[in-house]
Amino acid sequence: MNTPVDPKETGKDPVETIEVVDLYQKREQIYTRSFKGIFRNLRLVGGWFLFLLYFGLAWVNWNGEQIILWDLPARKFHLFGTTFWPQDFMLLSWLLIICAFGLFFITVLAGRIWCGYTCPQSVYTWIYMWAEKVTEGERNRRIKLDQEPMSANKFLRKGAKHAIWFVVAFATGVTFVGYFTPIRDLVPGLLMLDINSWAVFWILFFTVCTYVNAGFLREQVCIYMCPYARFQSVMFDQDTLIVSYDPSRGEARGPRRKEADYKEQGLGDCIDCKVCVHVCPVGIDIRDGLQYECIGCAACIDACDEIMDKMEYPRGLVSYTTEHNLDGGKTNIMRPRLIGYLAVLLVMIGMVTYTLNTRIPLSMEVLRDRNSLFSETSQGMIENVYTLKIANMDGRDHHFQITASGLKGLGYEGEETVLVRSGDVASVPVRLQVDPQQITTRTADIQFEVISVDDNRVAGKQESRFIGPTNL
Repeated sequence: MNTPVDPKETGKDPVETIEVVDLYQKREQIYTRSFKGIFRNLRLVGGWFLFLLYFGLAWVNWNGEQIILWDLPARKFHLFGTTFWPQDFMLLSWLLIICAFGLFFITVLAGRIWCGYTCPQSVYTWIYMWAEKVTEGERNRRIKLDQEPMSANKFLRKGAKHAIWFVVAFATGVTFVGYFTPIRDLVPGLLMLDINSWAVFWILFFTVCTYVNAGFLREQVCIYMCPYARFQSVMFDQDTLIVSYDPSRGEARGPRRKEADYKEQGLGDCIDCKVCVHVCPVGIDIRDGLQYECIGCAACIDACDEIMDKMEYPRGLVSYTTEHNLDGGKTNIMRPRLIGYLAVLLVMIGMVTYTLNTRIPLSMEVLRDRNSLFSETSQGMIENVYTLKIANMDGRDHHFQITASGLKGLGYEGEETVLVRSGDVASVPVRLQVDPQQITTRTADIQFEVISVDDNRVAGKQESRFIGPTNL
């Protein structure tokens, strides 16, 4: 035992001790093992569906247009046959808000089920782990392979794994850019090396992001980078569905023979095989209780159920449950917070649906001639001059018919039918003439109406004023 020495006795200055704390914990490689189960099957079906949706929708055309295309140079966005313009940005914002409230509602109801089944980071991580399995083998074989010195076998297996990773990442990058540049032009141009530098940059950017995030960072994205893991606890309550271990049934843990009477040994149903830890993609032990790292993928449920079947024990030692159930209470599904999220979500969906159904892809503005209020023609008619700004916000060209009304005997001079290309704005000069005897007030209300010849649903009206002499 060291006895502390008084600095005054030695005549030396006291030595300051500085403790250095490393705030970053070095990542430990996670080696997951294979397993089977109902939740794994659900995740496989959901993952393949999302993959087909992501890679397939980019190649689907609707009315001659790509079904989803964010055409930034043309400042128009094609979504399922509907064309949106920058002035429709508020509608797109509401769609994003609906998605956010949908996520909040799902979180309150079923925890992080989004993370476990549909989050792109999780879906790609499972695909990359599958690539590891088919190229490097099962969990124990992969651990041994990483510990072995480099050899031809190791080089070929690692090379095959990274080749699969890169192909998936590159296809992801190309498809993502294909939602902003017509993919039917992008892919042939890529094969012929006839592609602009910005497209190349974004393809490489998303290729690298996918390759690094799903291949190397993996659970680090969920634990350290994703904000959802941080604020999810605010939305959890005792009735939220979570993946949990039942300690009242599983404790005390310990190995035993299958035919042994483990109850007499004071043991619970958990045989402490650690399979639930070995299948977890984020490397946690679900038996330690609810942890913010848990993504709710239910891999530990499938793995534990496999072991319970082999031991001929009842399933459900690890299961989807609630804190109320674990405490012996009853889960209350319809609670105020959940009802509130659902009500707001339904109201917003209804409002956006109504707005989209009643939306007319036409904008019209009437500008009066500022140089003169009115003029008198050689025939003695009172004339007003207007300019009509007609914006075609539809995804196709339209011929528009223009009419004016509001005064008896109102004469119209100008183009009665005008072609407006998709996304263009046409300026149409119009002269309106009225017999002075028909004018009874200084100003009179008139109305311009524009209607598409080939689609009468695309129509609009705009009011204006007809100004006459002051002596009327």
